[in-house]
Amino acid sequence: MTTPDDARFSPNAATRAKAALKRDPWDLPDVSGLVVGVLGGTGDQGRGLAYRLARAGQKVIIGSRAAERARTAAGELGLGIEGEENAVCARRSDVVIVAVPWEGHAKTLQALREELAGKLVIDCVNPLGFDKKGAYALKPEEGSAAEQAAALLPEARVTAAFHHLSAVLLQDPETEQIDTDVMVLGESRADTDLVQALAARIPGMRGVFAGRLRNAHQVESLVANLISVNRRYKAHAGLRITDV
Repeated sequence: MTTPDDARFSPNAATRAKAALKRDPWDLPDVSGLVVGVLGGTGDQGRGLAYRLARAGQKVIIGSRAAERARTAAGELGLGIEGEENAVCARRSDVVIVAVPWEGHAKTLQALREELAGKLVIDCVNPLGFDKKGAYALKPEEGSAAEQAAALLPEARVTAAFHHLSAVLLQDPETEQIDTDVMVLGESRADTDLVQALAARIPGMRGVFAGRLRNAHQVESLVANLISVNRRYKAHAGLRITDV
């Protein structure tokens, strides 16, 4: 009798595993037909991501606690973007980007646990504090914002990405492309491939796999350093990963 463990370690399973490891890491899926929801889409980062993805041809829905506020923001952005209350946005979307303020992160996700079940969730929230010395990283009890999202949304497929993007550049219609890499973290290669492919829809942008969710804290924290860079050099700095 063949057990599940026997099947897992069968020659066919081993062959498939080896083939997956040899797969071209830049062979990414077509995501052009996916509907992307942006929770926190009325804030600067959320609006910027919504604008860039819609400009690239993606169907985008902005979510907010107030549906009217979301519709107003969507109307201002144009490009076929729609606005809905958060729960409706989550239900109607295939992929949901979480771009809410850190202070409202847990409360927002707790309220949407049912609507986000089975969804691919991309958390781009950066837990930061600010004082007279500037920005500094906070460390949530779960380890990171992404890990908090995974704990609160056990039936969702949580990934982390889009942390290091300039909201100013994202929203600037005169900026044709965003020259930066996006570090993508997650537990499933199929899911991180989807996120990488979504990032690649934006001209100049590239998604790069950067590890499991347990490594999300240092990725989120790096934003504090970029804020310091931007203030000193009056820039809108991003990241590039070399030799990849």
